[in-house]
Amino acid sequence: MRAKRGSRDYGSILLGSVGESTFKQRVRIQTLLTASIVVANLFGAVVAVALTAVGIPQPTVFSAELWWVNFIVVPVYITVAFVVGIGWGTYVGVRDLRWAIRDVPPTKRDARRTMRLPWRLSLVQGFLWGVATVMLTIMYGIVDAQLIPKTLFVVSLSGVVVVAISYLFIDFTLRPVAAELISAGHRRRKRTGVRARSVMSWIVGSAIPIIGILLVLAFGLARDETSKLDLFVGATVLGVTALFTGLLLTLLSSMSVTAPIRSVRAGMNRVSDGDLENADLVVYDGTELGDLQVGFNSMVAGLREREKIRDLFGRHVGHEVAEAALSSSPELGGTERLAATLFVDVIGSTTLAAQRSPTEVVEILNKFFAVIVRAVEERDGLVNKFEGDAVLAIFGAPIDLDDAAANALAAARAIARDLAEEVPDLSAGIGVSYGSVVAGNVGAIERFEYTVIGDPVNESARLSELAKRDPRRPLASGRAVAAAGQTEADRWEKQETTSLRGRTEETIVHAAIVGPDGAGSRDRAGTRDKSGSEDKAGSEDKAGSEDRAGSGDESESGDRARTETGADDRDPVPIRRSRPRN
Repeated sequence: MRAKRGSRDYGSILLGSVGESTFKQRVRIQTLLTASIVVANLFGAVVAVALTAVGIPQPTVFSAELWWVNFIVVPVYITVAFVVGIGWGTYVGVRDLRWAIRDVPPTKRDARRTMRLPWRLSLVQGFLWGVATVMLTIMYGIVDAQLIPKTLFVVSLSGVVVVAISYLFIDFTLRPVAAELISAGHRRRKRTGVRARSVMSWIVGSAIPIIGILLVLAFGLARDETSKLDLFVGATVLGVTALFTGLLLTLLSSMSVTAPIRSVRAGMNRVSDGDLENADLVVYDGTELGDLQVGFNSMVAGLREREKIRDLFGRHVGHEVAEAALSSSPELGGTERLAATLFVDVIGSTTLAAQRSPTEVVEILNKFFAVIVRAVEERDGLVNKFEGDAVLAIFGAPIDLDDAAANALAAARAIARDLAEEVPDLSAGIGVSYGSVVAGNVGAIERFEYTVIGDPVNESARLSELAKRDPRRPLASGRAVAAAGQTEADRWEKQETTSLRGRTEETIVHAAIVGPDGAGSRDRAGTRDKSGSEDKAGSEDKAGSEDRAGSGDESESGDRARTETGADDRDPVPIRRSRPRN
């Protein structure tokens, strides 16, 4: 409840925010409670004076015989009632809000008392006005019996107005306390708050003034000396009183209704803007409107959980695959399409695992994978698999790309360059291929994964083995280079024609062009990749690193890069060079 939020968490800037300190909030509530009670009583006094002097002028209370009532009893009682009302109300409020003052969780008893506090404080005002009604009716009646109905009606009507206004003011002021109760799991059993407020506004703003007008007419008919002007003035004053009291009560009642609705609307705006973390509402209304706020928070919690699952799903299988899976019904199988595949395989993984602790190996591999994921995603590719210490990435599936081959080739060059700079402890062979694959869901209907199957997958894996001879230079098939745009193709040179292990068809091998100092070629004309950084000159090959030209680990990693088409990798086929390197 103390999270930092806005200044209208409780529907009004007067009530502060959730982030306020307990002391500041207590002072604010006490000040508003006192001001609310004083304002309500002043309004009631104005209504009483207006009705007594103008609304129902006859019989008059301003006669000489009533001086002791008007100038002694009434002022003294007002003073005493003010002191008693403030003291009594403070005692009741402190007693019922002791848990909030001490900043401890409320018990069920505390919750019941706090929920009844607006009525209790309002009834204190009603009791004081009731005493005034009885006392003044008797005192005025002793002098003039005709003043009894007038005094009874005027003072009791003013008291009812005070009680109604006090209740709405106090209920408004105690919203922060109600919010703490609701957050602690204490809620009203009955949901009649909105209806009760509406009925109260109608009774005080319409029913009682209309009854008053009828009584004025009755008094006029009962008294022969009452003129038509007196009846008109009395009815007019009561009508004007009804207009003002009705307007005030309607405004207060409507504010109690619209404030929770506005908070829900503000929360919906935050949800539509994608700000689910700050969309939760402070539930401060114990009526049906509070149920609306609670329901909105439940909806936001569900959306937040759904987005979390979507994000986790996307991290596991790729955001593009996740979106495609969520937008359609799951089914096995796939579609044939042209795509580029990129395979990256670590050199010397067995030696690394033998020389480093498992924790260190995981940290290094995570840095290694981070470089690959960044380069692939910057070029709209999909990291499809993490296979131990190898990675398979796809370009052109499930999202079509204008130049999938060029994107894959550019990603391969970026990976080779960045691995040398950012992960000097590891080097890797990188292979790129291009051709027709089947992309879709493979497995059983209960458990499947998105992947691609086809010869380009096998070819890129075998090229990554061959590329371990010189990790600075990724290798690509002739089909991949031919399918790429001219700008990217110019950054690759033909190297040889070979028969890769497990394949009968010969592969024309191209290698990325590097500078004479071993640095990767710079993009012409200073072009930049999607990350906005200009292709850097590749870093020098780390001296003293483990043998990258084909250690015993190559056969191990090559055997692990199993073909997606089911070719038997265990029967190695030696590489035959049909043509010497250019």
